[in-house]
Amino acid sequence: MKKIVIIGATGYVGSAILKEALGRGHQVKVIVRNPSKLILTHPNLKVVGGDVTDTDFLSRELAKSDAVISAFNPGWSNPNIYDETLEGYGSIICAVRNAGVHRFLMVGGAGSLQVAPGRLLMDEPDVPEKLLPGIRSLAKVYTDMLLPEKSFDWVFLSPAANMFPGQRTGKFRLGKDELVADEKGDSNISVEDFAVAMIDELEQEKHHQERFTLGY
Repeated sequence: MKKIVIIGATGYVGSAILKEALGRGHQVKVIVRNPSKLILTHPNLKVVGGDVTDTDFLSRELAKSDAVISAFNPGWSNPNIYDETLEGYGSIICAVRNAGVHRFLMVGGAGSLQVAPGRLLMDEPDVPEKLLPGIRSLAKVYTDMLLPEKSFDWVFLSPAANMFPGQRTGKFRLGKDELVADEKGDSNISVEDFAVAMIDELEQEKHHQERFTLGY
């Protein structure tokens, strides 16, 4: 059992990660903007309300945890998603460093994955224009904030191109910097299996200061 903090546990991906972590017996503290949104109760769950951009608050709450998992996202419909993603992760990464947490796992984006040599998914013509600010902000967190970071052990887990509500199968393929796709070229993963991969990594610690990805 690990003592972990999950940031953004009321969101689409964060809620799946929370469920998986509790299901495996971990002790979880969640930090959410609005605690009333979290209706789940569990003896191993503690809920703390707060703003991730308050670095001092966050540093105190992350202290003495074995790992931090962040599913922070300002919201895909938020017109300020690019700036708010960078501001939020700037604070989160600083707080992880301040708190002396050894292990940081982040819900990354698929946009910075390679679809061919020299070609990134986010540069493909069929990517919806309205999603690009959020996609590019997550890519920038990876390249500009995490890649240079050497003071703690971090992981950036990129999903497949399409992540959807589905089944928890526990059966998927892992990759590193290239999009994982099937023989038809489709790249898919359920949010439940994404959560499995994230908690697998929490427990097994197979990746260190790097990105990895998954798909069927």
